[in-house]
Amino acid sequence: MRLQSLSGNEFGLKDNGVYSSSFSLRGVVSCNLNVELDTPICHRIGKIERRMDIQQRRGSRFWRYSPIIGWMILIFIASTNTLAAGNTSLLIRPLLLWLFPDISEEKLGIAHFIVRKSAHFIEYAVLGYLAARAFSTSSSETLRRRYFPFALLLVAIYSLTDEFHQSFVPSRTGSIYDSLIDTAGGLTVLIVYAWRRKK
Repeated sequence: MRLQSLSGNEFGLKDNGVYSSSFSLRGVVSCNLNVELDTPICHRIGKIERRMDIQQRRGSRFWRYSPIIGWMILIFIASTNTLAAGNTSLLIRPLLLWLFPDISEEKLGIAHFIVRKSAHFIEYAVLGYLAARAFSTSSSETLRRRYFPFALLLVAIYSLTDEFHQSFVPSRTGSIYDSLIDTAGGLTVLIVYAWRRKK
């Protein structure tokens, strides 16, 4: 047995019961030669590498799925009284009056309505993109191959639960039409995402 500085992680079991092994500790040290299966140093290096691989997979999962969870939390907060129509009008109305001093009250109401519904579309478009990005690069083959329906299902279910949540908030109202707008936002981004992946 000899130790040398090289990279690689190849191993195979030979007919005579001897393990042909090359365990590398991230290019720092390798156990490379035909060694008996119970050689302590090769077992030790192999265990360390497996532990590092598990930690790396956990880290990649965190960066894939934490943005989804974070965005869902933001949507939940937005569905409380914080962004109720009465509160958003305090921001949108002065802005519109500054941009269009002669705008009528009717047009202000229409513009406020359009802005709020556009916000529904956009926030779930972002959720759809984050879900597609996470599922299409998942370690699960099923998720990778069927990221589109899984991402769309997540968007649709969360939009329904979001509207259900709003039905319990005094200043908000749950609406199936808002849920359809939400799902349309997610679906639109998923179609664009799938199209760009095929290019």
